[in-house]
Amino acid sequence: MLLDQSGTGVATYARVLAGCLESAGAVPLILDDGRHSDPRPRSRIARWVSAARVSPRPAIALEPTGAPEPMQWVARDVFREAQVFFNIHGRLLPVAFDRPPEVMHWTYPVPLYVVGGKNLYTIHDLIPITHPHLTPIPTARHSAILKAIARQAQGIVTVSEAVRDSVIDHLGVAPGKVTNTYQAIETPLQSDPPLPADLRSGRYFFFCGRVERRKNLAFLARAHAQSGSELPLVIVGPTVDGEEELEAELTDFTGVRRLAWVPRNELIGMMRRARALLFPSLAEGFGLPIVEAMTLGCPVLASTGGAAAEVAGGAAMLIDPHDVAAMAQAIRRFERDDALCARLRTAGFNRGRNFTPELYARRLRALYAGALANTAVNGEARP
Repeated sequence: MLLDQSGTGVATYARVLAGCLESAGAVPLILDDGRHSDPRPRSRIARWVSAARVSPRPAIALEPTGAPEPMQWVARDVFREAQVFFNIHGRLLPVAFDRPPEVMHWTYPVPLYVVGGKNLYTIHDLIPITHPHLTPIPTARHSAILKAIARQAQGIVTVSEAVRDSVIDHLGVAPGKVTNTYQAIETPLQSDPPLPADLRSGRYFFFCGRVERRKNLAFLARAHAQSGSELPLVIVGPTVDGEEELEAELTDFTGVRRLAWVPRNELIGMMRRARALLFPSLAEGFGLPIVEAMTLGCPVLASTGGAAAEVAGGAAMLIDPHDVAAMAQAIRRFERDDALCARLRTAGFNRGRNFTPELYARRLRALYAGALANTAVNGEARP
């Protein structure tokens, strides 16, 4: 996650969390699977043979470079092997340190745990369980992993109250064991790079994220066409395996400009100068672009209900994501109503102040203090 440059939400979450650990009073120790230091691929057979072993996998400290503690530990192929281990044994793969970290914060629900440490797991959403038609992730297997994690975990961490409620309801976890910390937003000040040659500041609508069915992009493109807007809809995001039909459908709309992944600084610049962010997603655990846009002064359209509406906090225009006509009407308003855009821009700036790294570090400090005290932290951190 820390080395993932695709800009996905879970990768951004891991990177920003790691950057806040020092302010939270924690010394970060990073667990790596060794792919970058030893990129030779492991055969599938070798992985299955190794996964048959039930003993803990050792985490080996890399030599420190002047630091009092090793900052990075390697357990060879541990993330991939953990998936195979779960398939074979139906439980989490143990990882052993010669001196275990006091708290292990897994930033994604992987089927792993550290022996002798307080294991915390971030669950970003329950979409494979609550909206199985919107994701290719197998519902039964994902549910089994999450339930195994819930049994093993000292605590579960979520990024919204909506997900916290889902974890309690669908996984049967005690409320006091589930902490909502939200997450921090990273939108540094910068000199924005030039826009693509055919775009003008304030004269295009914007979407960024994985181009997949749960983002509701087919309906968005249709609503944009029905709106009659003269402003193009720019969709930025990596292609996703299995979404070829959606990509083909987007090419049918002449008003849609499709861009693949762009560097982070260019993405921020494009978001800052858009007329509005259009984000009518069908299901979210947090909705990172919503708050990113707000902190950059970009008005936002988001979906009613769920985490998107919660995170927007009244600072966005909310629409029913299934209602194409309502979406088209909202797009027309954004294009023509300067006062609306100015009002949402101000509201968004105010809302974004609730997701600063400083506030997030305080929530992490409370989370880790509760884990070390072996007490549950009820994380209803409503900003």
